[in-house]
Amino acid sequence: MGLTDRFSNAWNAFMNRDPTREIYQYPYYGSWGNRPDRVKLLPGNERTIINAIMNRIAVDVAAVKIIHSRLDDNGRFQSAINSGLNSCMTLSANKDQTGRAFFQDLVISLLDEGCVAVVPVDTDVNPKLTDSYDILSMRVGKITEWFPDHVRVRLYNDRIGRTDEIFIEKDKVAIIENPFYSVMNEPNSILKRLNRKLQLLDAVDEQSSSGKLDLIIQLPYVIKSESRRSQAEARRKEIEMQLTGSKYGIAYTDGTEKVIQLNRSLENNLMSQVEYLTSMLFSQLGIDEEILKGTADEKKMLNYNNRIIEPLLSCITDEFKRKFLTQTARTQKQSVTFYREPFKLVPVNDLAEIADKFTRNAILSSNELRGLIGFKPVDDPQADELRNKNLNQAEGEQAPVVTNNNRKADGDAVEVD
Repeated sequence: MGLTDRFSNAWNAFMNRDPTREIYQYPYYGSWGNRPDRVKLLPGNERTIINAIMNRIAVDVAAVKIIHSRLDDNGRFQSAINSGLNSCMTLSANKDQTGRAFFQDLVISLLDEGCVAVVPVDTDVNPKLTDSYDILSMRVGKITEWFPDHVRVRLYNDRIGRTDEIFIEKDKVAIIENPFYSVMNEPNSILKRLNRKLQLLDAVDEQSSSGKLDLIIQLPYVIKSESRRSQAEARRKEIEMQLTGSKYGIAYTDGTEKVIQLNRSLENNLMSQVEYLTSMLFSQLGIDEEILKGTADEKKMLNYNNRIIEPLLSCITDEFKRKFLTQTARTQKQSVTFYREPFKLVPVNDLAEIADKFTRNAILSSNELRGLIGFKPVDDPQADELRNKNLNQAEGEQAPVVTNNNRKADGDAVEVD
C-alpha cells in the first residue's frame, strides 16, 4: 500500500474516522507530573512483595522475542514477516512504548487485573470493513464491561493525554486471561489473602509507631461517681498539656499517683501467617525466592521458565494469532511465535563443550552456533555444513555433507550429498 492510500484509508480506534483530519478539540492541553499511561497497580499490590513478583515475571516475559513469522511445511520458523504487527512487537508498539516495554506493561497488567485487552489503536484500513488490515499501533487496556459480542475498554488516548473508554467488538481486540487466575486474582486466592494480611500488618505497624505514649495513670482515689470521672478527665488533660506544651516533653505528677507505661503491643501471629502465605504463593506459582534474588541455579530457572514464563507467552501468542491473523494468513503459514535464547543461562566454561557436541553430532552448523552466542557468521562455506569437522578426510575424498536444505524434520534419517 502506497503512502497516499495508507493515509486516506487509515483508521483510529478513538476517533473511528480518518485520523488525518483535525483531532484537537480543546483550546489547550493539560500536563502531567508523572507519566499518565504508566501501569497503576491495585491498592495493596504496589508496596508489597507481590509487586516484586509481578515485576520479575513481566521483565522475564518481555525479554523473550515475539515476532510475526512465516513457518515452513513442518511448522518450523522460516523467516520474519515485515509487517506493522511485527514492528509493534519488536520495535515500537505506540508513540510512548517500545515493543519490550509494551509486553512488560501487558504482563504486569495481566497479573494484576486477571484479564486485559490489547487494542489495535491505529490500523491502515477500517477493521469494520475488512479483516485484512495491518496494525500500526496498539495499547493495553482494562476491560470494564462485558457484553455478548463487545467489550468496553478503558484505554489511554495518546492524542489528548487522558484515559477514555471505547466500545469495541471482541473479534477486533485480543482478550488475554491470566493462566494463574485462580491463584492470583480470585477473591479468596492465596495472593489476595496475602495482600489482606500485609495490609493488616502495615496497620499494626503504623499504630505501634504513631507516636503515642500508651500510659496508664493510677489516681489515689476510686473513680465511680460522675464528679470523680470529671476530675480524672481533667487530670488526664492537664498531663497531656504538660507533655505537649513542654519543650522537652516533661510533666509532673502527684506523689500518690502512679504512671504505668505500656512498652509493647499485644502479641499477634500476623508475621507467621504472612510467611506461610508467601511460601504457599511461591509453591503454587512454581517460583523460588532465589529467582527474585538472582541466585537461582539452572534447574530452578528451567522450572521457572517452563511453569511461569511459557504459559504466559503461549496465552499471548495464541490470542494474537487468533485475533490479529486472518484464516487466509494462517493458511499461508503465518504465525505469531516466541523464541527464547537456549544458551542465555549457560556459563561460558560449559559453552565450548556444548558447541563441540552440537557440531560433532551434526545438530548445528558453525554459523548457527555463532549466531546463538551473538557472533557474526563467517563467509566460509564449510561453516554452513553439518558434518563432524574433527574427522580427517582422505586426500581427494569428499566427506558426506548434510546441509540445512536436505535435513529432515524427524531427525532420524538425513539425506547426504
